[in-house]
Amino acid sequence: MSRTLAPVFSLLLATAILLVGNGMLGTLIPIRAGIEGFLPSTIGVIGSVYFAGFLCGCVATPYLVRRAGHIRSFATFCGMAAAAPLIHALSSDPILWSCMRVLTGFCFAGLYMVIESWLNERSTNETRGRLFSAYLIVNFSALTLGQFLLNAADPAGFVLFAICSILTSVALVPVAMTTSVQPLPIQSTRIDIRALYRLSPVGLVGSFAVGLANAPFWTLAPLYASESGMDTGGVAIFMSAGILGGALAQWPIGRISDRMDRRRVIVALSLGAMLGELALVLAGSSGSTTALLAAGFFFGISGLTLYSVVVAHMNDHGQSESFVSISGGLLIVYSVGSIIGPTAASLSVPAFGMSSIFVFTAIVHLVYATFTIFRIATTPALPEEQRADFVAVPVAQGQVMPTELDPRAADEHGADSHGGAKEPG
Repeated sequence: MSRTLAPVFSLLLATAILLVGNGMLGTLIPIRAGIEGFLPSTIGVIGSVYFAGFLCGCVATPYLVRRAGHIRSFATFCGMAAAAPLIHALSSDPILWSCMRVLTGFCFAGLYMVIESWLNERSTNETRGRLFSAYLIVNFSALTLGQFLLNAADPAGFVLFAICSILTSVALVPVAMTTSVQPLPIQSTRIDIRALYRLSPVGLVGSFAVGLANAPFWTLAPLYASESGMDTGGVAIFMSAGILGGALAQWPIGRISDRMDRRRVIVALSLGAMLGELALVLAGSSGSTTALLAAGFFFGISGLTLYSVVVAHMNDHGQSESFVSISGGLLIVYSVGSIIGPTAASLSVPAFGMSSIFVFTAIVHLVYATFTIFRIATTPALPEEQRADFVAVPVAQGQVMPTELDPRAADEHGADSHGGAKEPG
Protein backbone atom coordinates (compact mmCIF):
# COMPACT_ATOMS: atom_id res chain seq x y z
CA MET A 1 0.00 0.00 0.00
CA SER A 2 2.85 2.38 0.83
CA ARG A 3 4.30 1.86 -2.65
CA THR A 4 0.94 2.77 -4.15
CA LEU A 5 0.57 5.97 -2.13
CA ALA A 6 4.17 7.20 -2.10
CA PRO A 7 4.07 8.74 -5.63
CA VAL A 8 0.84 10.62 -4.84
CA PHE A 9 1.35 11.42 -1.16
CA SER A 10 1.83 15.13 -1.83
CA LEU A 11 -1.44 15.26 -3.81
CA LEU A 12 -3.39 13.44 -1.11
CA LEU A 13 -1.88 15.76 1.50
CA ALA A 14 -2.98 18.80 -0.51
CA THR A 15 -6.47 17.30 -0.79
CA ALA A 16 -6.65 16.78 2.97
CA ILE A 17 -5.56 20.34 3.75
CA LEU A 18 -8.02 21.80 1.25
CA LEU A 19 -10.91 19.74 2.57
CA VAL A 20 -10.21 20.62 6.19
CA GLY A 21 -10.35 24.29 5.28
CA ASN A 22 -13.29 24.14 2.91
CA GLY A 23 -15.30 21.83 5.16
CA MET A 24 -14.76 24.22 8.04
CA LEU A 25 -15.64 27.26 5.91
CA GLY A 26 -18.82 25.64 4.59
CA THR A 27 -20.17 25.32 8.14
CA LEU A 28 -18.72 28.61 9.39
CA ILE A 29 -20.44 30.70 6.70
CA PRO A 30 -24.07 30.04 7.80
CA ILE A 31 -23.13 30.30 11.49
CA ARG A 32 -21.46 33.68 10.99
CA ALA A 33 -24.24 34.82 8.67
CA GLY A 34 -26.73 34.11 11.45
CA ILE A 35 -24.60 36.10 13.88
CA GLU A 36 -24.51 38.99 11.40
CA GLY A 37 -28.31 38.94 11.22
CA PHE A 38 -28.68 37.76 7.61
CA LEU A 39 -32.17 36.57 6.70
CA PRO A 40 -32.51 32.80 6.07
CA SER A 41 -33.43 33.55 2.45
CA THR A 42 -30.20 35.51 2.08
CA ILE A 43 -28.20 32.63 3.57
CA GLY A 44 -29.96 30.30 1.13
CA VAL A 45 -28.90 32.45 -1.80
CA ILE A 46 -25.32 32.57 -0.48
CA GLY A 47 -25.38 28.77 -0.40
CA SER A 48 -26.84 28.51 -3.89
CA VAL A 49 -24.27 30.77 -5.53
CA TYR A 50 -21.43 28.61 -4.18
CA PHE A 51 -22.72 25.76 -6.32
CA ALA A 52 -23.20 28.11 -9.26
CA GLY A 53 -19.53 29.03 -9.02
CA PHE A 54 -18.66 25.37 -8.60
CA LEU A 55 -20.50 24.46 -11.79
CA CYS A 56 -18.75 27.25 -13.71
CA GLY A 57 -15.42 26.01 -12.39
CA CYS A 58 -16.11 22.49 -13.63
CA VAL A 59 -16.78 23.85 -17.12
CA ALA A 60 -13.89 26.35 -17.25
CA THR A 61 -11.07 24.43 -15.56
CA PRO A 62 -10.09 22.21 -18.53
CA TYR A 63 -9.51 25.31 -20.67
CA LEU A 64 -7.56 27.12 -17.93
CA VAL A 65 -5.32 24.12 -17.26
CA ARG A 66 -4.69 23.69 -20.97
CA ARG A 67 -3.52 27.30 -21.11
CA ALA A 68 -1.41 27.54 -17.94
CA GLY A 69 -0.63 23.97 -16.84
CA HIS A 70 -1.57 22.13 -13.67
CA ILE A 71 0.77 23.77 -11.15
CA ARG A 72 0.18 27.35 -12.30
CA SER A 73 -3.58 26.75 -12.40
CA PHE A 74 -3.50 25.19 -8.93
CA ALA A 75 -1.53 28.14 -7.56
CA THR A 76 -3.98 30.60 -9.11
CA PHE A 77 -7.00 28.80 -7.65
CA CYS A 78 -5.34 28.58 -4.22
CA GLY A 79 -4.49 32.28 -4.21
CA MET A 80 -8.02 33.39 -5.07
CA ALA A 81 -9.67 30.85 -2.74
CA ALA A 82 -7.41 31.92 0.16
CA ALA A 83 -8.47 35.55 -0.23
CA ALA A 84 -12.21 34.87 -0.03
CA PRO A 85 -12.43 33.87 3.70
CA LEU A 86 -10.56 37.02 4.71
CA ILE A 87 -13.01 39.19 2.78
CA HIS A 88 -15.89 37.45 4.59
CA ALA A 89 -14.26 38.44 7.88
CA LEU A 90 -13.72 42.04 6.83
CA SER A 91 -17.22 42.75 5.54
CA SER A 92 -20.81 41.96 6.47
CA ASP A 93 -22.26 42.86 3.07
CA PRO A 94 -24.35 39.92 1.80
CA ILE A 95 -23.73 40.88 -1.83
CA LEU A 96 -19.99 40.77 -1.30
CA TRP A 97 -20.36 37.48 0.57
CA SER A 98 -22.30 36.05 -2.38
CA CYS A 99 -19.55 37.12 -4.77
CA MET A 100 -16.95 35.46 -2.55
CA ARG A 101 -18.96 32.24 -2.43
CA VAL A 102 -19.14 32.20 -6.23
CA LEU A 103 -15.37 32.69 -6.31
CA THR A 104 -14.81 29.96 -3.71
CA GLY A 105 -16.99 27.47 -5.57
CA PHE A 106 -15.23 28.23 -8.85
CA CYS A 107 -11.77 27.85 -7.32
CA PHE A 108 -12.47 24.65 -5.41
CA ALA A 109 -13.96 23.00 -8.48
CA GLY A 110 -10.70 23.82 -10.25
CA LEU A 111 -8.54 22.65 -7.34
CA TYR A 112 -10.32 19.31 -7.05
CA MET A 113 -10.23 18.72 -10.80
CA VAL A 114 -6.48 19.42 -10.98
CA ILE A 115 -5.75 17.04 -8.10
CA GLU A 116 -8.05 14.31 -9.34
CA SER A 117 -6.75 14.37 -12.90
CA TRP A 118 -3.23 14.21 -11.48
CA LEU A 119 -4.11 11.27 -9.24
CA ASN A 120 -5.67 9.49 -12.20
CA GLU A 121 -2.55 10.02 -14.28
CA ARG A 122 -0.40 8.47 -11.53
CA SER A 123 -2.65 5.42 -11.08
CA THR A 124 -2.76 2.16 -13.01
CA ASN A 125 -5.48 -0.45 -13.38
CA GLU A 126 -3.76 -2.41 -10.60
CA THR A 127 -3.47 0.48 -8.14
CA ARG A 128 -6.60 2.47 -8.98
CA GLY A 129 -8.84 0.69 -6.46
CA ARG A 130 -6.45 1.20 -3.54
CA LEU A 131 -5.81 4.80 -4.52
CA PHE A 132 -9.54 5.48 -4.78
CA SER A 133 -10.05 4.01 -1.28
CA ALA A 134 -7.29 6.22 0.11
CA TYR A 135 -8.89 9.23 -1.58
CA LEU A 136 -12.23 8.45 0.09
CA ILE A 137 -10.60 8.06 3.51
CA VAL A 138 -8.90 11.43 3.07
CA ASN A 139 -12.24 13.01 2.12
CA PHE A 140 -14.20 11.70 5.10
CA SER A 141 -11.43 12.30 7.64
CA ALA A 142 -10.53 15.81 6.50
CA LEU A 143 -14.13 16.98 6.26
CA THR A 144 -14.82 15.73 9.79
CA LEU A 145 -11.67 17.38 11.14
CA GLY A 146 -12.75 20.64 9.52
CA GLN A 147 -15.97 20.58 11.55
CA PHE A 148 -14.11 20.22 14.83
CA LEU A 149 -11.74 23.06 14.00
CA LEU A 150 -14.73 25.35 14.46
CA ASN A 151 -14.02 25.03 18.19
CA ALA A 152 -10.66 26.78 17.76
CA ALA A 153 -12.10 30.29 18.15
CA ASP A 154 -15.23 32.43 18.33
CA PRO A 155 -17.14 32.32 14.98
CA ALA A 156 -17.99 35.99 15.48
CA GLY A 157 -14.32 36.92 15.20
CA PHE A 158 -11.56 36.91 12.60
CA VAL A 159 -9.51 33.86 13.62
CA LEU A 160 -11.57 31.06 12.05
CA PHE A 161 -11.68 32.80 8.68
CA ALA A 162 -7.93 33.33 8.92
CA ILE A 163 -7.42 29.61 9.60
CA CYS A 164 -9.45 28.75 6.49
CA SER A 165 -7.30 31.14 4.46
CA ILE A 166 -4.07 29.74 5.88
CA LEU A 167 -5.06 26.15 5.17
CA THR A 168 -5.93 26.97 1.55
CA SER A 169 -2.61 28.73 1.10
CA VAL A 170 -0.62 25.90 2.73
CA ALA A 171 -2.27 23.34 0.44
CA LEU A 172 -0.28 24.88 -2.42
CA VAL A 173 3.03 23.77 -0.89
CA PRO A 174 2.79 19.99 -1.44
CA VAL A 175 1.70 20.48 -5.06
CA ALA A 176 4.29 23.16 -5.83
CA MET A 177 7.08 21.02 -4.38
CA THR A 178 6.04 17.69 -5.90
CA THR A 179 8.50 15.93 -8.18
CA SER A 180 5.66 14.07 -9.87
CA VAL A 181 5.41 14.65 -13.62
CA GLN A 182 2.51 16.89 -14.57
CA PRO A 183 -0.32 15.00 -16.29
CA LEU A 184 -1.71 15.65 -19.73
CA PRO A 185 -4.24 18.52 -20.00
CA ILE A 186 -7.72 17.84 -18.63
CA GLN A 187 -9.97 16.81 -21.47
CA SER A 188 -13.42 18.32 -21.96
CA THR A 189 -16.17 15.75 -22.46
CA ARG A 190 -19.26 16.23 -24.56
CA ILE A 191 -22.34 15.75 -22.38
CA ASP A 192 -25.85 15.06 -23.71
CA ILE A 193 -28.39 15.45 -20.92
CA ARG A 194 -31.28 14.15 -23.04
CA ALA A 195 -29.31 11.02 -23.89
CA LEU A 196 -28.56 10.50 -20.20
CA TYR A 197 -32.27 10.74 -19.39
CA ARG A 198 -33.07 8.18 -22.07
CA LEU A 199 -30.32 5.97 -20.65
CA SER A 200 -31.75 6.06 -17.11
CA PRO A 201 -34.53 8.43 -15.99
CA VAL A 202 -34.13 7.27 -12.36
CA GLY A 203 -30.40 8.04 -12.46
CA LEU A 204 -30.67 11.52 -13.95
CA VAL A 205 -33.69 12.62 -11.90
CA GLY A 206 -32.01 11.19 -8.82
CA SER A 207 -28.88 13.27 -9.38
CA PHE A 208 -31.02 16.42 -9.53
CA ALA A 209 -33.08 15.39 -6.48
CA VAL A 210 -30.00 14.68 -4.36
CA GLY A 211 -28.55 18.09 -5.19
CA LEU A 212 -31.91 19.73 -4.46
CA ALA A 213 -32.12 18.04 -1.05
CA ASN A 214 -28.51 17.80 0.14
CA ALA A 215 -27.38 21.35 -0.62
CA PRO A 216 -29.83 22.83 1.95
CA PHE A 217 -28.35 20.46 4.53
CA TRP A 218 -24.80 21.74 3.94
CA THR A 219 -25.95 25.37 3.70
CA LEU A 220 -28.71 25.76 6.28
CA ALA A 221 -28.44 22.85 8.73
CA PRO A 222 -25.63 24.54 10.74
CA LEU A 223 -27.88 27.57 11.24
CA TYR A 224 -30.77 25.28 12.19
CA ALA A 225 -28.64 23.51 14.79
CA SER A 226 -27.44 26.84 16.15
CA GLU A 227 -30.98 28.20 16.46
CA SER A 228 -32.01 24.93 18.17
CA GLY A 229 -29.72 25.85 21.06
CA MET A 230 -26.38 24.30 20.11
CA ASP A 231 -23.17 26.21 20.60
CA THR A 232 -20.38 26.16 18.00
CA GLY A 233 -18.97 22.91 19.36
CA GLY A 234 -22.41 21.32 19.23
CA VAL A 235 -22.92 22.41 15.63
CA ALA A 236 -19.56 20.86 14.71
CA ILE A 237 -20.59 17.56 16.34
CA PHE A 238 -24.00 17.71 14.63
CA MET A 239 -22.49 18.14 11.15
CA SER A 240 -19.89 15.48 11.90
CA ALA A 241 -22.67 13.07 12.92
CA GLY A 242 -24.26 13.41 9.50
CA ILE A 243 -20.91 12.93 7.74
CA LEU A 244 -20.09 9.92 9.92
CA GLY A 245 -23.45 8.33 9.18
CA GLY A 246 -22.87 8.70 5.46
CA ALA A 247 -19.29 7.42 5.67
CA LEU A 248 -20.12 4.32 7.72
CA ALA A 249 -23.14 3.37 5.61
CA GLN A 250 -21.55 3.73 2.15
CA TRP A 251 -20.10 0.25 1.81
CA PRO A 252 -22.89 -1.81 3.48
CA ILE A 253 -25.58 -0.08 1.45
CA GLY A 254 -23.48 -0.39 -1.70
CA ARG A 255 -23.04 -4.11 -1.21
CA ILE A 256 -26.78 -4.54 -0.66
CA SER A 257 -27.47 -2.63 -3.87
CA ASP A 258 -25.10 -4.95 -5.76
CA ARG A 259 -27.36 -7.91 -4.93
CA MET A 260 -30.74 -6.53 -6.02
CA ASP A 261 -32.47 -4.00 -8.24
CA ARG A 262 -30.77 -0.77 -7.18
CA ARG A 263 -34.00 1.14 -7.69
CA ARG A 264 -35.46 -0.62 -4.66
CA VAL A 265 -32.48 0.52 -2.60
CA ILE A 266 -32.97 4.04 -4.00
CA VAL A 267 -36.61 3.99 -2.83
CA ALA A 268 -35.58 2.77 0.62
CA LEU A 269 -32.86 5.42 0.95
CA SER A 270 -35.17 8.20 -0.27
CA LEU A 271 -37.83 7.25 2.25
CA GLY A 272 -35.16 6.84 4.94
CA ALA A 273 -33.82 10.31 4.18
CA MET A 274 -37.37 11.67 4.38
CA LEU A 275 -37.82 10.08 7.80
CA GLY A 276 -34.45 11.46 8.89
CA GLU A 277 -35.49 14.96 7.84
CA LEU A 278 -38.81 14.70 9.68
CA ALA A 279 -36.85 13.46 12.70
CA LEU A 280 -34.65 16.57 12.44
CA VAL A 281 -37.81 18.72 12.55
CA LEU A 282 -39.08 16.95 15.68
CA ALA A 283 -35.66 16.89 17.35
CA GLY A 284 -35.17 20.61 16.83
CA SER A 285 -38.50 21.42 18.46
CA SER A 286 -37.82 19.05 21.37
CA GLY A 287 -34.72 20.95 22.49
CA SER A 288 -32.83 17.68 22.97
CA THR A 289 -29.23 17.79 21.76
CA THR A 290 -29.03 13.99 21.78
CA ALA A 291 -32.15 13.69 19.62
CA LEU A 292 -30.78 16.23 17.15
CA LEU A 293 -27.45 14.38 16.85
CA ALA A 294 -29.22 11.05 16.40
CA ALA A 295 -31.48 12.52 13.71
CA GLY A 296 -28.48 14.01 11.91
CA PHE A 297 -26.68 10.66 12.01
CA PHE A 298 -29.76 8.85 10.68
CA PHE A 299 -30.17 11.39 7.88
CA GLY A 300 -26.51 10.89 6.94
CA ILE A 301 -27.04 7.12 6.59
CA SER A 302 -29.71 7.60 3.94
CA GLY A 303 -29.40 11.12 2.57
CA LEU A 304 -25.62 11.22 2.12
CA THR A 305 -25.34 7.73 0.58
CA LEU A 306 -28.15 8.10 -1.94
CA TYR A 307 -25.95 9.76 -4.57
CA SER A 308 -23.52 6.81 -4.64
CA VAL A 309 -26.34 4.37 -5.39
CA VAL A 310 -27.78 6.73 -8.02
CA VAL A 311 -24.39 6.90 -9.75
CA ALA A 312 -24.02 3.11 -9.60
CA HIS A 313 -27.50 2.66 -11.08
CA MET A 314 -26.73 5.10 -13.88
CA ASN A 315 -23.52 3.28 -14.72
CA ASP A 316 -25.32 -0.08 -14.77
CA HIS A 317 -27.19 1.26 -17.78
CA GLY A 318 -24.19 2.96 -19.34
CA GLN A 319 -21.44 0.38 -19.35
CA SER A 320 -21.30 0.56 -23.14
CA GLU A 321 -21.20 4.36 -23.00
CA SER A 322 -18.47 6.72 -21.80
CA PHE A 323 -18.22 6.43 -18.03
CA VAL A 324 -16.57 9.84 -17.77
CA SER A 325 -19.29 11.61 -19.77
CA ILE A 326 -22.00 9.94 -17.66
CA SER A 327 -20.36 11.04 -14.41
CA GLY A 328 -19.80 14.53 -15.80
CA GLY A 329 -23.44 14.78 -16.81
CA LEU A 330 -24.61 13.65 -13.38
CA LEU A 331 -22.32 16.23 -11.76
CA ILE A 332 -23.84 19.02 -13.86
CA VAL A 333 -27.40 17.97 -13.02
CA TYR A 334 -26.45 17.57 -9.34
CA SER A 335 -24.95 21.08 -9.37
CA VAL A 336 -28.10 22.57 -10.92
CA GLY A 337 -30.17 20.96 -8.16
CA SER A 338 -27.70 22.28 -5.59
CA ILE A 339 -28.04 25.80 -6.98
CA ILE A 340 -31.83 25.71 -6.65
CA GLY A 341 -32.08 23.82 -3.35
CA PRO A 342 -30.82 26.24 -0.67
CA THR A 343 -32.73 29.24 -2.05
CA ALA A 344 -35.95 27.25 -2.56
CA ALA A 345 -35.73 25.67 0.89
CA SER A 346 -35.20 29.03 2.59
CA LEU A 347 -38.28 30.69 1.06
CA SER A 348 -40.68 29.09 3.54
CA VAL A 349 -38.61 30.00 6.62
CA PRO A 350 -40.20 33.43 7.29
CA ALA A 351 -43.65 31.85 7.47
CA PHE A 352 -42.93 28.44 9.01
CA GLY A 353 -39.54 28.70 10.75
CA MET A 354 -36.16 27.10 10.17
CA SER A 355 -37.53 23.58 10.47
CA SER A 356 -39.35 24.07 7.16
CA ILE A 357 -36.08 23.54 5.28
CA PHE A 358 -36.27 19.87 6.21
CA VAL A 359 -39.94 19.69 5.30
CA PHE A 360 -38.91 20.93 1.85
CA THR A 361 -36.16 18.33 1.48
CA ALA A 362 -38.46 15.58 2.82
CA ILE A 363 -40.96 16.42 0.08
CA VAL A 364 -38.17 16.22 -2.52
CA HIS A 365 -37.21 12.74 -1.32
CA LEU A 366 -40.83 11.61 -1.22
CA VAL A 367 -41.44 12.78 -4.80
CA TYR A 368 -38.27 11.05 -5.99
CA ALA A 369 -39.23 7.83 -4.20
CA THR A 370 -42.67 7.96 -5.85
CA PHE A 371 -41.10 8.51 -9.29
CA THR A 372 -38.74 5.58 -8.75
CA ILE A 373 -41.60 3.29 -7.63
CA PHE A 374 -43.41 4.19 -10.86
CA ARG A 375 -40.31 3.27 -12.88
CA ILE A 376 -40.01 -0.05 -11.04
CA ALA A 377 -43.65 -0.83 -11.86
CA THR A 378 -43.30 0.02 -15.55
CA THR A 379 -39.72 -0.98 -16.44
CA PRO A 380 -38.02 -4.32 -15.75
CA ALA A 381 -34.81 -4.45 -13.76
CA LEU A 382 -31.44 -5.12 -15.38
CA PRO A 383 -30.13 -8.69 -15.21
CA GLU A 384 -27.57 -9.16 -12.45
CA GLU A 385 -24.74 -9.84 -14.90
CA GLN A 386 -25.20 -6.37 -16.43
CA ARG A 387 -24.82 -4.52 -13.12
CA ALA A 388 -21.45 -2.93 -12.36
CA ASP A 389 -19.93 -3.16 -8.89
CA PHE A 390 -20.88 -0.37 -6.49
CA VAL A 391 -18.24 2.29 -5.84
CA ALA A 392 -18.65 4.85 -3.05
CA VAL A 393 -18.28 8.56 -3.82
CA PRO A 394 -17.34 11.46 -1.52
CA VAL A 395 -20.06 12.98 0.65
CA ALA A 396 -18.32 16.34 0.85
CA GLN A 397 -20.30 19.37 -0.21
CA GLY A 398 -19.69 20.41 -3.79
CA GLN A 399 -16.89 17.94 -4.40
CA VAL A 400 -15.90 16.93 -7.91
CA MET A 401 -16.35 13.19 -8.15
CA PRO A 402 -13.09 11.58 -9.29
CA THR A 403 -14.60 10.03 -12.42
CA GLU A 404 -11.50 8.73 -14.11
CA LEU A 405 -9.93 7.72 -10.80
CA ASP A 406 -12.96 5.52 -10.09
CA PRO A 407 -11.94 1.85 -10.53
CA ARG A 408 -14.85 1.29 -12.93
CA ALA A 409 -13.22 3.68 -15.40
CA ALA A 410 -10.46 1.14 -15.97
CA ASP A 411 -12.90 -1.06 -17.87
CA GLU A 412 -14.40 1.72 -19.95
CA HIS A 413 -12.75 0.48 -23.12
CA GLY A 414 -12.04 -3.01 -21.89
CA ALA A 415 -13.50 -6.39 -22.80
CA ASP A 416 -15.57 -6.51 -19.65
CA SER A 417 -18.01 -3.92 -20.96
CA HIS A 418 -21.49 -5.24 -21.76
CA GLY A 419 -22.67 -3.84 -25.03
CA GLY A 420 -26.15 -3.83 -26.48
CA ALA A 421 -29.31 -1.95 -25.66
CA LYS A 422 -30.65 -1.94 -22.14
CA GLU A 423 -34.01 -1.04 -20.75
CA PRO A 424 -33.88 2.54 -19.35
CA GLY A 425 -34.24 2.39 -15.57
